[in-house]
Amino acid sequence: MHDAVWLNAKLATMAPHGAIVDGALAVTQGRISWVGPRPGWKDQARDEHDARGAWLLPGFVDCHTHLVYAGNRAHEFELRLKGASYEDIAKAGGGIVSTVRATCAASDAELVALAQRRLGQWLREGAAVIEVKSGYGLDRDTELKMLRVARQLTGLAVKTTFLGAHALPEEYKGRADDYINFVCDEVLPAAAAEKLVDAVDAFCERIAFNRHQTARIFDAAKHLGLPVKLHADQLSDLGGAALAAKYGALSADHLEYTSEQGVEAMARAGTAAVLLPGAFYFLRETRLPPISALRRSHVPIALATDHNPGSSPLSSPLLAMNMACTLFHFTPEEALAGFTIHGARALGMQATHGTLEVGKVADFALWEVDSPAELAYAIGANPCVGVVRNGNSVQRP
Repeated sequence: MHDAVWLNAKLATMAPHGAIVDGALAVTQGRISWVGPRPGWKDQARDEHDARGAWLLPGFVDCHTHLVYAGNRAHEFELRLKGASYEDIAKAGGGIVSTVRATCAASDAELVALAQRRLGQWLREGAAVIEVKSGYGLDRDTELKMLRVARQLTGLAVKTTFLGAHALPEEYKGRADDYINFVCDEVLPAAAAEKLVDAVDAFCERIAFNRHQTARIFDAAKHLGLPVKLHADQLSDLGGAALAAKYGALSADHLEYTSEQGVEAMARAGTAAVLLPGAFYFLRETRLPPISALRRSHVPIALATDHNPGSSPLSSPLLAMNMACTLFHFTPEEALAGFTIHGARALGMQATHGTLEVGKVADFALWEVDSPAELAYAIGANPCVGVVRNGNSVQRP
């Protein structure tokens, strides 16, 4: 006896066996316990749900966000429209450091309230998992505060990523190596001791940290048994993708300037690519990520919103999919895979999320569309008509 079954459904499983146009999906104890064509359903369930012809898709996995922060940087948006570059603003004391000041000043309760309110958009769009990074503290107490706040968010599964090496604090100006030592020796171990960290990230870029400093962060993470990710090659090719691959990273993210050699290294290491069309759009970038090379090398390509106040104030996985199609020349199928099967892989969650298969967590959404491709097509639309978490229907905010 299954706990519940959804009948009269179309299933976009995102698994190798593909779509099922007249399907059934059953759940037991929060896991998918049966999936297949409806005529093959011969079992019983305590509760039966009529999907009314809706498409069922795995809950979206947003594998790269900076959701916990205070303040905003709308004024920097105006500056960029007047000709200032992202690097110009950062060098003038704006950028990440300005958000650091606001976040350090905010209380835990304020940060929880702000992040939980933002999270409503993901809940309305059928997301099941969101990754949340620290990195707007750049000191011990605020970095830990951000991670504790992320752990308190409710409504979907949250994976936390430590990003202490996001930018150089003002008090460490000219002493980047000292700051990296501080992060590796004091902050990261404290976060790991509280079990606040699921992965470790760094910003390897000319306005942030070099390869040697990034490797120091990765060595510290590996010593603590934590997987790594990397903001790689967004503004220049510092070999970040290859470095991420060397450490067996879950993902390398951004990648606009990644070389063919970096892509090949990722393929050998099994490192996923995470592309962030929101940042590309918002910063009005012109250098496309090496999408053709990623395809040729069969690197899994995930998508994410990169939600943050400075370079991608994007709160919609659906809009991110549309941007990937219009800006990065994705197919709708690739865009959907980016927020499901490949998004899960970029967080090391492919065993539990990303596809509708027996044994996986019963996190899925119901969509009132004629075909799944419509999810990447209709700008600003949200045809989500139901959300299921751990096998239970939930009320969306």
